[in-house]
Amino acid sequence: MDGNSELAKTISKATWRLVPFLLLMYILAFLDRANVGFAKESFQLDTGLSEAAYAFGAGVFFAGYALLEVPSNLIMHRVGARIWMARIMVTWGIVSAAMMFAYTATTFYVLRLLLGIAEAGFFPGVILYLTYWFPSYARGKVMGLFYFGAPLAFILGGPISGLLLEMDGVLDLQGWQWMFMVEGLLATATGIWAYFYIDDKPADASWLDADEKRVLTAAVSAEDQDKRAHGPHSVLAALLNPRVLYLSAIY
Repeated sequence: MDGNSELAKTISKATWRLVPFLLLMYILAFLDRANVGFAKESFQLDTGLSEAAYAFGAGVFFAGYALLEVPSNLIMHRVGARIWMARIMVTWGIVSAAMMFAYTATTFYVLRLLLGIAEAGFFPGVILYLTYWFPSYARGKVMGLFYFGAPLAFILGGPISGLLLEMDGVLDLQGWQWMFMVEGLLATATGIWAYFYIDDKPADASWLDADEKRVLTAAVSAEDQDKRAHGPHSVLAALLNPRVLYLSAIY
């Protein structure tokens, strides 16, 4: 088998190994961020939260989320994706489950802020993680598959959240409490699973043989060296890059 064929085969193998699991993580992330919308009516009815209080709590999530995305990726690059992605999922799952106790506006605000902080590094972390595994010409397809998690979260999340909301009164808990608890604990359980499932880089993967590790590592390393030679040489330079600012403004 020539080098290109072996690389293509290894990329396909890595795609099937990693993408379904990353997709599951993204579905849970999006669901735990948006499930407050599914519970809005019953949540406000039971807690007495005003429309203004609810809107502020729903939006304050993005304060911590936006501020800590870049620092989170810097930490992940140092400690490794396996540890950091597992940490992200476990902590956001715990915070999301704790939303079952959000009976006051202050508790609601604090937990939503903490949820944004806990989840901040997930999406950019996955994008960075994919650069460790896939050269750019293959990464576009893989990222496209990963982005499919957002619509899947709404397709699957609505019925699941609806079923949990119908558990109103079971064990003296409200339906929205069941929803937050179950969906949060699902994220935590998946985070624990991630610690044992994710490998930081191709060289660490026991499911790749020596030749597969070699060709994939070589392809990614060659691209990484080219980026270092021609790209910005500091975090600040990257953040102030005109193209980055332009794309950020569009987003």
